[in-house]
Amino acid sequence: MIPKIVRRGLPLLPLAALAGCNTVVMNPTGDIAKQQADLITISVLLMLIIIVPVMILTVLFAWRYRKSNTSAKYEPDWDHSTKLELLIWGAPLLIIIVLGLITWVSTHKLDPYRPLDRIDEHRPIAASTKPLEVQVVALDWKWLFIYPEQGIASVNELVTPVDVPIRFKITSSTVMNTFYIPTLAGMIYAMPGMETTLNAVLNKPGDYKGLSANFSGEGFSHMHFAYKGVSAGDFDAWVQKMKASPEQLNRAGYLTLEKPSVREPVRYYGQVETALFNRVLNRCVAEGSVCMNQQMADDHKRNQVAAAAKRLPKQGSVAQLAELEICVTPEAGGPALATSAGTNNNPVKK
Repeated sequence: MIPKIVRRGLPLLPLAALAGCNTVVMNPTGDIAKQQADLITISVLLMLIIIVPVMILTVLFAWRYRKSNTSAKYEPDWDHSTKLELLIWGAPLLIIIVLGLITWVSTHKLDPYRPLDRIDEHRPIAASTKPLEVQVVALDWKWLFIYPEQGIASVNELVTPVDVPIRFKITSSTVMNTFYIPTLAGMIYAMPGMETTLNAVLNKPGDYKGLSANFSGEGFSHMHFAYKGVSAGDFDAWVQKMKASPEQLNRAGYLTLEKPSVREPVRYYGQVETALFNRVLNRCVAEGSVCMNQQMADDHKRNQVAAAAKRLPKQGSVAQLAELEICVTPEAGGPALATSAGTNNNPVKK
């Protein structure tokens, strides 16, 4: 027989379990994640304004109008109260309006593509500050991090300096994944042939964890990586240590790394082939393959010529079409259509 005091305490067991958890989502060390946690807290508190009174009134009504309470007033013909209707509909409406305003503001303010305007709530970022760029590739089933400015790369380990804006450029090699560091910012999808961006900043040094939060096959449950926040001096020392590594990541090495593997150990590359991330993004790492952006540019040129041919007069169209040529305007950096009569004033970006 379970003692009465123990039976009463059983409903509190889940709370006791939660007390020992490290709720990193609600206690992050990155400014973006902290703002997201504050947004969750505010939303929950606003909703509790309705939920708590309803739960209390449910118990109160059940107790007051129980069968044994003969003193409760019985009014079966009562069907309307203006004050009660205003309270029932007015309070939720006001909460919805406030939640809508908060959502609209935070959606724009916490847009992952939006450059950061502050280190934390007390320190703004100077307009001249250049973020650290990290290129992220989700592989099967591991993570590749390329530091283009430093010319280094690592597998399953990410290191960034504290209080420095970071701009992640994210893609995937095969299937869709989700790049997620709970202490830093929210989840961002990594998709093959597409690039997503995440701007974030870490405010406290430490060892953290990152993961994929989107099921992607057999090795998904082990698709984790170590995230280390270090001081600026320690980051520079780490970069120099990485550059001393004899390992090089070129196109052939990437194709080997890209093959599916589970529980991949941490790797370091002291040199990375230039524009490797762009080749991964445009699906043209293998020798002889055509990059997606080049293919689209060539298709665009052909469409421009075909459209110009349709606009030419029927008489002499063959001769005029022969005079068409495609030129590249340095100002626009893309193809423009030119004829013997002059140059199109609307160059199209490549």
